[in-house]
Amino acid sequence: MKKFLAAVAATLFTLTSAIAQIVPAPTVAARSWILVDATSNQILGSQDPTMRVEPASLTKIMTAYLTFAAIKDKKLDLNQLVNVSVRAWKVDPSSSKMFIDPATPVKINDLLFGLMVQSGNDAAVALAEAVAGSEETFVVLMNREAERMGLKATHFANPHGLPSNDNYSTAQDLSTLAARFIADYPEGYKIYSTKQYTYNKITQPNRNRLLWLDPSVDGMKTGHTSSAGYSMITSAKRPNGVGERRLISVVLGTTSDQIRAQESQKLLNWGFQNFDTVKLYSKGQAVATPEVWKGSQNQIKIGFTRDMYVTVPKGVGEKLKPVLERNDPLIAPIVQNSVIGKLKMVADGKVVVELPVLALEQVNQASIFGRAWDSVRMMLK
Repeated sequence: MKKFLAAVAATLFTLTSAIAQIVPAPTVAARSWILVDATSNQILGSQDPTMRVEPASLTKIMTAYLTFAAIKDKKLDLNQLVNVSVRAWKVDPSSSKMFIDPATPVKINDLLFGLMVQSGNDAAVALAEAVAGSEETFVVLMNREAERMGLKATHFANPHGLPSNDNYSTAQDLSTLAARFIADYPEGYKIYSTKQYTYNKITQPNRNRLLWLDPSVDGMKTGHTSSAGYSMITSAKRPNGVGERRLISVVLGTTSDQIRAQESQKLLNWGFQNFDTVKLYSKGQAVATPEVWKGSQNQIKIGFTRDMYVTVPKGVGEKLKPVLERNDPLIAPIVQNSVIGKLKMVADGKVVVELPVLALEQVNQASIFGRAWDSVRMMLK
């Protein structure tokens, strides 16, 4: 499965290059950016997506992810009250806070809204301590999870994103983190659409301007420090032929709150207006049933282990034609989920995307007599 995922990732970059030649990306006033179709897991456009940047409060997406993981594992409960440490209370008084107090225990649910809506750095520390016992141990968990997600250019130094030389990421890694959060914790993700939240009689607005300007936007997170500039991860869903289609934009290092919103909106509109997402095959659907030699069965079903979508420039979807290339001859034993070949989707004589095709079932070896007979058949053939 790891080889399959790696092959898919490589395919996405190949497709990105092809897309760039057909639909030029807009000019974006940011240090780096990326636009991803979360339905097909494809990069539609980017600029310096692997540039190392300071993620600032975008770091808090990982903090929220690990908190929801702890809730899922029943280590925490949304209604659980936790004590507020002096360390959480005193975190950089000039930074964004939800204004928790050591004298008043606070619910995990309130801390999550304080983290995800109000961008409270005090909430980040309090959640880190609730999940892991200490901020330092929580940072270890953050980096362990980043490694598990394949965020190869990311390192976390704290749960809130305040400046540190050891806190860094890239637009590409941050888009992966955002997509994983949305996919793994869809109920938790809904908090990001909250326009304002009140705690301790203090009401603070969500800093994501697009929640008010674009009804299709339902998250996600802003970030800002003087060294990082103004950054934002935005996600939106709009109707498409496959139902609703989700895009995720990451815009890093703009010069103002207004510009990060403006450039994020520009990217989302470009992606929705210029591309369609097409469903190619369903999970487990047999793309073909080729012959197997020396096996306990004569044929094998091959296809994909997830619903397979592709995002293409508008007008290209109806032109797509599949061309299957197998690793023939297929000789048993064949392990389930092993790569059997590749499927090329071709339009106007050009390969738009290549996808690894997998064995949907396991085929064991035939008896010694069956293998001998097939050896003779293969020689004759």
